[in-house]
Amino acid sequence: MRKMGIDFGSKKVGIALSDESGVMAFPHSVIPNDSKLLKTIVTLIEKERVAELVIGYSVDKAGKANPIHKAVEAFMMDVTLELSIPIHLEPEQYSTQQAIRIQGKTTQTDAAAAALILDSFITRKK
Repeated sequence: MRKMGIDFGSKKVGIALSDESGVMAFPHSVIPNDSKLLKTIVTLIEKERVAELVIGYSVDKAGKANPIHKAVEAFMMDVTLELSIPIHLEPEQYSTQQAIRIQGKTTQTDAAAAALILDSFITRKK
């Protein structure tokens, strides 16, 4: 069962996909957070036959939802209205910094952060 991980940012969105069995996460792409975001995500979910969506739950240092989380909630609602797949939230505090530490800062850093979020979810569910 393939899963998609999302590192949701105000300007860019990192995408990761699992293998078909849903046990390994891989960076996929970074797409702009613009008016085409929902359509792009829905198309990718359908093309890759994604069965579950895992979105980074953005919190501040105190563990409370930060301002970007309101946009995440709206995005989740939009996806729910388009598709009928389970959506999970996974804490993502410092995922981008961790991705940079692992691979350095590149154009695919947000995709690597999405892979870390997805891997965290997969590992926790084992």
